[in-house]
Amino acid sequence: MEDIKKFEQKMQKSINSFTDDLQSLRAGRANPHVLDKITVDYYGAATPIGQVGNITVPEARVIQIAPWETSLLKEIEKAILASDLGINPNNDGKVIRLVFPQLTEERRKLLTKDVKKKGEDAKIAIRNIRREAIDNFKKMIKSKELTEDDLKGLEDSIQKSTDKFILVIDKLVEEKNKEVLSI
Repeated sequence: MEDIKKFEQKMQKSINSFTDDLQSLRAGRANPHVLDKITVDYYGAATPIGQVGNITVPEARVIQIAPWETSLLKEIEKAILASDLGINPNNDGKVIRLVFPQLTEERRKLLTKDVKKKGEDAKIAIRNIRREAIDNFKKMIKSKELTEDDLKGLEDSIQKSTDKFILVIDKLVEEKNKEVLSI
């Protein structure tokens, strides 16, 4: 049974990664997580923006970045422009503001397609873990660590886990699409 736990942990990591991907998607409202993958050059090291300043959301569609050192304003601005965020930063000499425009209907539909694609990719990752688990169990049969009956039980268990995690992904996709489509 510890073998099943090991594979369930891998599946949970896939879910966590998928959740992080969803949080970084821009859905009309300002969400500080869109900055999670953007790094700035801070004394020669690539550092996430969240670690070089204070990130706040003063209004529904505005993110404000107040760096600890004003010398970083230009670096942060450069990093945001170089990212795929698609927002022009406003630098007033003290803070950087990112104003998110209202999403168009066309952009919302594209985002829902993107969410569904990321969901499918996450499901594929879960299914690959299931396949890896079953292959592992079959090797254990060859080395006489398991019987055929044990294999059937383990295959049923891993399938139930797979189904459970795929339902979680479907629910996350549905919630994110509702968020994207709500005005």
